Amino acid sequence: MGAGTAGLLAGAALAALVTAAGTGAAGAPAPAAAPVMGGLVAAPGGEAPGARWVRDEARFAPVGAFVQSEAVTYDLDLLPAAAWIRVGQAVSRSETTVVAEVRGLRPGRAYGAHVHTGVCGADPQAAKGHYQHKVDPVQPSTDPAYVNPYNEVWLDFTTDAEGAGRAVARHSWGFRPGEAASVVIHDQQGGAGARLGCFSVPFVSPEDAPGRS
Repeated sequence: MGAGTAGLLAGAALAALVTAAGTGAAGAPAPAAAPVMGGLVAAPGGEAPGARWVRDEARFAPVGAFVQSEAVTYDLDLLPAAAWIRVGQAVSRSETTVVAEVRGLRPGRAYGAHVHTGVCGADPQAAKGHYQHKVDPVQPSTDPAYVNPYNEVWLDFTTDAEGAGRAVARHSWGFRPGEAASVVIHDQQGGAGARLGCFSVPFVSPEDAPGRS
């Protein structure tokens, strides 16, 4: 879908956003060590005036791993330990853009991904449900009027021959403070699917972004 009030972008637009956010070329290897890192920085050109970027990255670790990670895998076959993820967010008064990039997954496979409201935990359900701009009064939410890429943040992707994938979603609204907390990777694209892994991300709201005028 186009970059209207909301939608999913791909191809050249996606590559440009990821590059602007500090990502290397598509085939470039991930850093040798990828601890969780985050920081609010000035947005690159092309984003809405006053936009700020926050970026975090990690390598997935299984539940109970000796070295814990903010990224947890629940399925070592489809989402191997040490697979890498980076999530970037640009937030301004008028829009929010979320970029996700992964490496080390099963090659040539379609995965679903969404922003969720809870932080990750040993239980896949700890991440709770999808973040919704207009919250479905009936929970768990299954109504397509609420479960859709316009009202939620969908980051579905298909990995390439090297097991890398990218996705970006842009919306004309921002997250409510404290209500967007993670990105969950699912075993299928669309509005549902088994939870393969989860990455806790400190998403920000327009009110949180420093330098807001």
